[in-house]
Amino acid sequence: MEYQEFLDYIYKRHSGNVKLGLDRMLNILRAMNSPNEKLKGIHIAGTNGKGSTAAMCEALSLQYGMKTGLNTSPHLVDYRERIRLNGNNIELEELISTYKKWESVLEENKASFFEITTAMAFDIFYSNNVDIAVFEVGLGGRLDGTNPFASTVSVITTISYDHIKSLGDSIEKIAFEKAGIIKKNTPIIIGKLTNIATNVIKQKAIELNAPIIEYGKDFSISNIIINKLGTSFDYYSTQLELENVTVNLLGKHQAYNAATAITAFITFLQRTHRNFDKEKIYKALVNVNWQGRMQIISREPTVIIDGAHNEEGIKALKNNLTEIFPNKKIYFVLAILRDKKLETIIKDICSVSYKIYITKNKSNRAAKIEDQVAFVKLHHKLYEIHEDVMIAVKKAMSDANKNDVVIISGSLYTISEVLKEKIN
Repeated sequence: MEYQEFLDYIYKRHSGNVKLGLDRMLNILRAMNSPNEKLKGIHIAGTNGKGSTAAMCEALSLQYGMKTGLNTSPHLVDYRERIRLNGNNIELEELISTYKKWESVLEENKASFFEITTAMAFDIFYSNNVDIAVFEVGLGGRLDGTNPFASTVSVITTISYDHIKSLGDSIEKIAFEKAGIIKKNTPIIIGKLTNIATNVIKQKAIELNAPIIEYGKDFSISNIIINKLGTSFDYYSTQLELENVTVNLLGKHQAYNAATAITAFITFLQRTHRNFDKEKIYKALVNVNWQGRMQIISREPTVIIDGAHNEEGIKALKNNLTEIFPNKKIYFVLAILRDKKLETIIKDICSVSYKIYITKNKSNRAAKIEDQVAFVKLHHKLYEIHEDVMIAVKKAMSDANKNDVVIISGSLYTISEVLKEKIN
C-alpha cells in the first residue's frame, strides 16, 4: 500500500464516521493491549494554543535527550505530521505496517479517521518505547479520542467559543468539556483563562484530587517583546525564574503558550524524577518545529501564514499585526469556514487591513464567498473576489509593495493550500 492509496482509503472509508464518545476508542485500545495506559506524558486541551504548546513540549523533551512522541491534528501538508517520533514525521513504512497490523480491529469497531490516527499514535509511541508522549486533544476533551491517555500531566491552554454545536454555547459548558481530560491525582496546568472557565476546571480538579497549577497564581510572565524573529519574555513560577526567554514563534499569545509549556514540562520532570537544567529551556524554545502560526514564508513583501480560525485566534492575530507591523499596509487573503462567527472575525480583520482578498478554500466546510463579502462590505474596505486561494495570494503579493505585509489566514485548510505550493 502506497502513501496516497493509504490516505484515499482511510479518508473514503472512515472520514465521515465522526462521533464524539469513547466506546469505540476504548474497545480498539483494549485490543491493542492498552498502550494508552502504559505511556507517560503530557495531554493538552484548549480552544487555541494547544498545538503550539504541544510542539514546545516536544522541543523541550528533545533538548533534554528524551525519546519523544508527538500527536497533533490536523496536518497541514503531510498526514504523517500527525504522528512525530523524535521531532520527525513518522516513516511511511512504519505508518503502513501499523495500520495493517490493526486493520481488522479498526474495521470491526468502525473506527473514525481521527480514532484510527490516535490509536496508531498510541501503539507507535509504545512500540518505540518513548520517554514522553505528548497528545493534543482533537475536539473538546471529555469525549475526545485522545482522552484514554493516562497522562502524567494535563494541560488546558485557553478557552473561548468554538465548535459550539459540539461543545456548548457558553464558556461554562466548553470549560466542562475541556476539563474532561483531568485525571485522578494528575496535575492540571491551567493557562491564562477567564475566572469563569478557571472555576469550572478547578472544581473538576478538586473532585479528582488533581493538583492545580494555575497561571497568575503559580506561574506568570512579564516583559513580553515581539519582533520578526520571535517572542521573548520573563518567566516566573514558585520554583523558577527565567529572564529573556525567546521562543521562535511570533505573537504575545505564544509567550503565554510557552509559559504553559515550560510549567507542564517541569512538572513532568518532577513527576518522573528527572533532573532539571534551565539552560536547556532557553535552547529548546528557539527551535520549536511548528508550521503555520504567524510563519513568515516570503519577504519583500513580507508574506505571513497564520492558522487563526476563530474569534480568539483572529483577535490575537489582529493584535500581533498591530504591534509587529505598525504603519504597514496589510493585504489580507481571507478564506474561512462557514461554522465560525463570520461577522465578529471579519470585523477584526477589517480593522487592520488595507485591502482584503476574499476567496474559498477546498474544505467542504468552507464559507461561501458571498457570505464573507457581505460582512466585509459593512466596513467599507477595499476588496477583491477570487475563486482560488492561490490566485488570491499571488494577486495580493503582486499588489503589495516590498515594504507591505501580506497575511493569509482564516483556516488551517487555507494555509495548508499555501504551504503545498511552497511560495518563496
